[in-house]
Formats: sequence, C-alpha cells, structure tokens
Amino acid sequence: MRRRSLPLARVYGLLESGPVVLLTTARGGRPNVMAMSWHTMLEFEPPLVGCVVSNRNHSFATLRATKECVLAIPTAELAPKVVRCGNASGRDVDKFARFGLTPVAASHVGAPLVAECFANLECKVVDTRMVNRYNFFVLEVVHAWVEPGRAEPRTMHHRGRGRFMIAGQTIALPSRMK
Repeated sequence: MRRRSLPLARVYGLLESGPVVLLTTARGGRPNVMAMSWHTMLEFEPPLVGCVVSNRNHSFATLRATKECVLAIPTAELAPKVVRCGNASGRDVDKFARFGLTPVAASHVGAPLVAECFANLECKVVDTRMVNRYNFFVLEVVHAWVEPGRAEPRTMHHRGRGRFMIAGQTIALPSRMK
C-alpha cells in the first residue's frame, strides 16, 4: 500500500465526524450566532458536550461571561447560511438578520434557539478548567428541542478548508445500548 505524508494542519479533517452546529450566545440583548464543528460528546446523562471556541471569535467572550449558549443543529439545506455565519464576525454584523435566520427565545438560557434548525440544545457551561489553555468549554445540555417528523435529517460535516460531507445512509447493527 502506498502512503504519503499528510500535513498536520489537515488531521482534523480525518477525525471530525460530528455535524456542523450553530452556536448562539446573547449578551446585553444582542444575540449572536457562529458556525462550529469542533465539539464532542463527553457523557450521556446528563448530556455533556465539550467544544472549542477560539478566543479570537466574538462568541468566546460572551460564552465565557454568560456561561450559556444554544447548539442549533442545521440540516444540509442550510449549508450556505451556515458557511456565511462562519465567515463573518458578530463584532461587525447582526448575523441573524444578515443571513436570514430567526432567533427564538429559549426556555432555560438567554441565548436564542434558531428556528430554521431541526434541533436546538440549550446549554450551560459547567466546566471552564481548560478554557485558558485550550479554549475548551464543557457544556451541559439542560433542554433539548427537536422538530417532529425529521427522523433522518441530513447534516453537514466539516472536512476542512471549505469542504463538507453530507450525512448519508443510516445503517442499524446489533448493539447492547438502549
């Protein structure tokens, strides 16, 4: 088998498997939304999610200060809007208005849900020990919303450098998990 060396900056494209999400925050009555793909499940019950938010992002300071957010999961149909959110800064623009997304009041956090997304997870930051060193937040999902009738949503997955994969066929195999 022939192999070639891969630049280390491209490793994340091999390992990144979770869907691209929209992370929303709000501070001083101003909501913001950013695209994020660097997240991972840490625990099932309560659901804990680890995520990296760069300290260069406008959302970083808000998440750190308010300790709450929403992870909104878009379908592939929203891909152009998701990418636009990822290529703009909330410092300069109201991304909800600019990209045609609808903020909806959440029930447990001050950050808004995204109406166009098939699932929204209201989260509170429960661990910040790795924020200073790695920009890594641990979130607890305190309420989850899902659009009924979307049994097999097609999500988008970041592969790096402007490339995305769309979730495809689902297969079921024997499992001891309930």
